[in-house]
Amino acid sequence: MDTMETIIEKIKEYRKKKGFSHENMAEELHISQAAYSKIEKNETKLTVDRLYQIAEILEAPVYELLDANPNNIYNQQNFYDASVGYQDIQNLYQENKDKTEKIESLYEERLKDKDKMIQQLQDIITTLKK
Repeated sequence: MDTMETIIEKIKEYRKKKGFSHENMAEELHISQAAYSKIEKNETKLTVDRLYQIAEILEAPVYELLDANPNNIYNQQNFYDASVGYQDIQNLYQENKDKTEKIESLYEERLKDKDKMIQQLQDIITTLKK
């Protein structure tokens, strides 16, 4: 089982212990039930922010969802698992950064489009007043 599968299994375990359904989780996360189901099926990327939100909802320490025991931090196997987990987190961070930059770019383009439309409307109004 890879790191992400382990994390997702831990999320499922805690969710079931709390008696929460996919619908409950989706509502708490402000996403659709289908979107939450995709998280638990590992069909969509689990962001670090979303992992922290889920941990908060489930009242579970993030390190437990990551299946990391803080008492064994110096254990060689845990060190290896932590470094693999760290790489996954770095990958999630980079993917989120890329997506955020894309969203910002699209947003800026929309703002420019909005300004053009406002100018066009003002030109039309000016023309109609003549």
